Amino acid sequence: MEIRCGGEECSLFRVPQLDNESDELRLSLREIYPKHSELEINSVWSQLLQILQPFRALKENNELEIKSIWDSSSVVLITYPDSIYRENESTLKTLTEFVKNRLSGLSSVIHVLPFLPSTSDGGFAVSNHEKIEDTFGNWNDLKDLSSEHIIMADLVLNHVSSSHPWVHQFIKSEAPGSSYIVAPSDTEIWEKVIRPRNSSLFTNINTNKGFKNVWTTFGPDQIDVNWRNPHLFIEFLKLLVKYVNNGAEWIRLDAIAFIWKEPYTTCLHLEPVHLIVKLLNKCLKIIKPSAVLITETNVPEKENLSYLIDGNEANLAYNFTLPPLLLEAIYTGETDLLNNWLSNWKELPTYTSLLNFTSSHDGIGLRALEGIMDNKRIHNLLIESEKRGGLISHRRLSNGEDQPYELNISWWSAMSHDGTDNTQFQFERFLLSQVFTLSLKGVPAFYLPSILASPNDLDSFRKTGQRRDLNRQKFEANKLLDVLRNFDSPASKNISYLTHIVKVRSRIKAFHPEANMKCISNNIENCVIIQRGLDEDSVYVICNISNKFLNISLLTELNLPQSFSTRKFLDNITGSLFNTDMIKLNPYQVVWISLTD
Repeated sequence: MEIRCGGEECSLFRVPQLDNESDELRLSLREIYPKHSELEINSVWSQLLQILQPFRALKENNELEIKSIWDSSSVVLITYPDSIYRENESTLKTLTEFVKNRLSGLSSVIHVLPFLPSTSDGGFAVSNHEKIEDTFGNWNDLKDLSSEHIIMADLVLNHVSSSHPWVHQFIKSEAPGSSYIVAPSDTEIWEKVIRPRNSSLFTNINTNKGFKNVWTTFGPDQIDVNWRNPHLFIEFLKLLVKYVNNGAEWIRLDAIAFIWKEPYTTCLHLEPVHLIVKLLNKCLKIIKPSAVLITETNVPEKENLSYLIDGNEANLAYNFTLPPLLLEAIYTGETDLLNNWLSNWKELPTYTSLLNFTSSHDGIGLRALEGIMDNKRIHNLLIESEKRGGLISHRRLSNGEDQPYELNISWWSAMSHDGTDNTQFQFERFLLSQVFTLSLKGVPAFYLPSILASPNDLDSFRKTGQRRDLNRQKFEANKLLDVLRNFDSPASKNISYLTHIVKVRSRIKAFHPEANMKCISNNIENCVIIQRGLDEDSVYVICNISNKFLNISLLTELNLPQSFSTRKFLDNITGSLFNTDMIKLNPYQVVWISLTD
């Protein structure tokens, strides 16, 4: 059926034949945009259904596919598309070759950080939504990488580069960009806005109608887009389809919490944001039923989990609490906060979980510690990081004061010892942190520069002045291969050990992302003990978070009955059998204990 209307702003569109699914999508649009006319909502809805129709026609049994979105073998590798490069070769091809030949078995999912053309911020100031950056390759190169791995890609929803066509159109008062940019005329009504940076919230730019303030949450080269315009949803839905059609199945929603602007509010996690995530989830599951939607919100834990607790929004949320909390425990040997946090781990709906990581392309966020760690301990954490070459980035509060926002340091440097020998226990600490991450409920993730033992990249930092570049080292492929041929190099040892651990983990059902987890070590100093799985199928993770040897009575600390004293205990990592209930852990050692006959 076709509907026509009069007036300059009206258009011709086709109203699709209704079914429950399509009607639900329309209701979602209406819920997000209650002030828009029925005519405009129907127009957007019609476009949405036209985009989704090919996938709806091909859709199979969702339930069967959803069950397979992750398992014990699910591990994410985070990397830039040009983290590994070779002269005269597209970096995605270089990455594909390296992963196949050197990282086989380490991960099932590869998070390829922004690969679209960009002008700054490590790819997150996107200047073109149509193609892949030339030096990285093309869409076929991304498809090639996806032939043996699930690809995770970034949907940067909050902003575009100041060089993006929408911004150029805004400057010229041309559609569609003229209505796609957030340009408030009154800057006084935004005093409650919660900031992730200490740069100006607004940037003044010259347009054909004079100077105008545009919203710049993350800096002057990243101009926020106007999600109050429902047509913007269609723009990003088209990009989402392009991602999936070219091999991406896991979609990361970058800085999703900031996308909706409302006067006199914090402009953070507003209700329309959650509604947009729900609609994106509905569309994504139509396009690819086995797909996974991930939210990235560097905020206090309760706010972060708000995208999971409904069960109809994201599948995964970044576990921002883990990196600083674990780092502090490693530095101090005090596990009280870590154990308490684990003991209060939030139960989440089916098909939702946390993405557990220690390091990423960003810094180590501090906002997740709010309400968990007091200011004195946070201050000491900052000092310990600075001793190892770390820097601190700040955000601006509403009163004009700056507050520490994240630590900028490579995780490998963060694991160094504060003493005469900086390498003392560095390897052991690093492995502890990664195996601990692999042990938790959720999906674990490695960051490529970390596992390649990248220290603070001072050269890059000096060139750019960007603190995050301390932890974004690039590797020339041939030189890196030479390093890895040395089996005693930290990078080679890291890859070898972690590949073994991942292989072991993939065979253990108790490490399924949604399998039961219970912390049982609240009263033990320098140690964390968690139980994964239930009953006889349980695996007990015991972590010595200290530089001393640690004796553990398994019967006592695992709360096992005395009748188990005749049973044998197996460390799944080393394959060692224990005939006694007393085991001795080396400094920073982790064991995965299960009962055996």
